[in-house]
Amino acid sequence: MENIYIVGVGMTPFGRHADKTVKQLTAWAVEGALKDAGCDRKWVQAAFYGNCTQGHFDGQHMIRGQVALLPLGFDSIPIFNIEGACASSSHAFNLAVTQLRGGAADVAIAVGAEKMFYSDKAKMFSAFESAWDIETFDENRNYLAAMGKGIVPPPGSQSEKPYSPFMDVYAALGRGGLMERFGITQRQLAAVSSKNHGHSVHNERSQYRNPISIEEVLAAPPITYPITLPMCSPISDGAAATIICTESALKKYGFDRKRAVKVLASVVRSASARAADAFDQGCTHLAGKAAFEQAGISPKDVDVAEIHDATAIGELLSIESLGLCEPGASGEMAERGETTLGGRLPVNPSGGLESKGHPIGATGLGQIFELVEQLRGNCGKRQVEGARIALQGNGGGLWRVEESTEHVGIFGLA
Repeated sequence: MENIYIVGVGMTPFGRHADKTVKQLTAWAVEGALKDAGCDRKWVQAAFYGNCTQGHFDGQHMIRGQVALLPLGFDSIPIFNIEGACASSSHAFNLAVTQLRGGAADVAIAVGAEKMFYSDKAKMFSAFESAWDIETFDENRNYLAAMGKGIVPPPGSQSEKPYSPFMDVYAALGRGGLMERFGITQRQLAAVSSKNHGHSVHNERSQYRNPISIEEVLAAPPITYPITLPMCSPISDGAAATIICTESALKKYGFDRKRAVKVLASVVRSASARAADAFDQGCTHLAGKAAFEQAGISPKDVDVAEIHDATAIGELLSIESLGLCEPGASGEMAERGETTLGGRLPVNPSGGLESKGHPIGATGLGQIFELVEQLRGNCGKRQVEGARIALQGNGGGLWRVEESTEHVGIFGLA
């Protein structure tokens, strides 16, 4: 089986792009990736397009990839439309890798794009409501409410303003999976948030670029206990794209091997009907285990990670699930600064979803963009020195007690 390489990446700044359509954001990221790779678009033999909310917001329910990519010159090739909630573009990447490994193409592009910020806040937040089974809404809510029931939210810790229903999901998972199980504190969650906002100061593509102290995170307006506003990812617009190729194409088209990044693993798993306390059967845990086996390495070999922190709770849950710390140690790990730039294992040097932004259909490829640039040594003040192995964890949706799907990618210098 041929080796697979990332040879080009492109990404818009994440944030509010009132003057841009989703097609324009797509073009921005795609042209960046083609230029970065030195790739003629005629060399691309397959395209994979991740998007979640365009149908909800503007009525383009079908052929989104064709609508976005055909005008850019990607005609007469297979274009696949991918929806996997927040993991949409990671799924696009995984399917592109699979296409190349299967011999159906030797150059492919994976794209993720989303335009989510609108003045109608009720409609904006309602975009998240179908990221779980809408037929079992009450069952979902009641099941989650029972988690962490031993943790009683203090008075005044619930926002009266509208917010994404997934904040309630993360709050329940945090109270049950972190606070009640391991004794992880709200202050440790605030340390995660403060760290990520600090990292984003040095990321010119980040939605927010202001440092926030742990005390400021704790004093910020509450969303739903233990989450405060800075611990949440914002509503974002943006797009990201990746050009990947086989070993033979690397030579055939003259891509720069010195800038190429090797795909050591790309694994997707979906949720299971596990018990809430069967953590060893968790979606992220199983995806990570398979990815490390595929790459032939262990969690101790990872130099830098981009982890799905739709909230600070998500980052700690993923660190635990992926085996990046001893069970229960993720909170102390964050509080001691081990996941901060200069620490033992920098996590989310981009600023993460909490600060860089979270245009859900583009999030996974946004993480991959950061990791490719880290491995190339192009990240300036947020560079992880000596980074050679990079890990990505990107989840999407909810089914019962966990994310409905997870992608784990591992990348290394070519």
